[in-house]
Amino acid sequence: MTGSLTGNETRGGGSDTHGTGAGSLVGRNLLAGAEDDPAGDAGHTGHPPRVGFFTDTSVCIGCKACEVACKEWNAIPEDGLELTGMSYDNSQGLGASTWRHVAFIEQSKPVGHAHADVDHSGLDVLALAAHGPATPTGEPGTAPAAQAPPEADGRTELRWLMSSDVCKHCTHAACLDVCPTGSLFRTEFGTVVVQDDICNGCGYCVPACPYGVIEQRPHDGRAFKCTMCYDRLGAGQEPACAKACPTESIQFGPLDELRERAQARVDQLREAGVSDARLYGHDPEDGVGGDGAFFLLLDDPEVYGLPPDPVVTTRDLPDMWRHAGAAALALLGGLAAAFAVHGRNSRPARRFPR
Repeated sequence: MTGSLTGNETRGGGSDTHGTGAGSLVGRNLLAGAEDDPAGDAGHTGHPPRVGFFTDTSVCIGCKACEVACKEWNAIPEDGLELTGMSYDNSQGLGASTWRHVAFIEQSKPVGHAHADVDHSGLDVLALAAHGPATPTGEPGTAPAAQAPPEADGRTELRWLMSSDVCKHCTHAACLDVCPTGSLFRTEFGTVVVQDDICNGCGYCVPACPYGVIEQRPHDGRAFKCTMCYDRLGAGQEPACAKACPTESIQFGPLDELRERAQARVDQLREAGVSDARLYGHDPEDGVGGDGAFFLLLDDPEVYGLPPDPVVTTRDLPDMWRHAGAAALALLGGLAAAFAVHGRNSRPARRFPR
């Protein structure tokens, strides 16, 4: 991977090589806004269509096959084998040694046709669980007489949301923009990859990521994150996590096709009465120009630990530099004026003989 484009080259040039009509890069802000062809603008000519992930959380079963496959293929070290107290979540979040993270979110909501704006605070699912099974042994098809279920479509189950999180491979990747060594680069597939042999451990990319994905590995200092299995893509294979997913919750393919497929899935769920279904990270007009890995969620993004309205942290850099330049010019002008006035007033007075 070391022969690929560096971070500096990704913002330096390119042409309209993918039929997007992008045209010249002169005068365009490549740090924010709609971006039809990030790979072409990174200098890749004749590149394949942009690819990505669509994660349908409605069919995720929390098996963690994606986590295991990711670690095995990429030889990622283990990141903790102890339970955290957060359900069955032992990795807690994405990091340098966790490129796929399966979240387990327990809610006091009935499953099925739940609405996000309905208050279920009075529903004590733990007390219901302690009461025992709903169908006593020896009495098939009957419910216990005590503790009748509350009025919530007759359901008393604990709602368990599961989601496999991953690096978003943003259209406008702030981590790439701030990398001083070119360790982070845009591939011909439109993904963002870290070259660990070039990373100098400066850590600039860590606070730049609006999702908190990339991280430095302890006792090493270098930054690591998902590469979308760049080596497998080059060989015509799909990423290991998508290959291992038994329910096709993780889907891989051309990004445009995935967006169409995702919208059709949302429409299907809403027709079935799941009004909470929504897409996250699919919109090219959002604060990061759309994600290369987007999700179908069944609740608000904050429930899954995702920012509700992410914005690329380098968006305002051009304005910041312009304002800094204007301030510097104003300061220099003020110093020059002060020097001129001081110099005129400090001239020695002329002395006349008495």
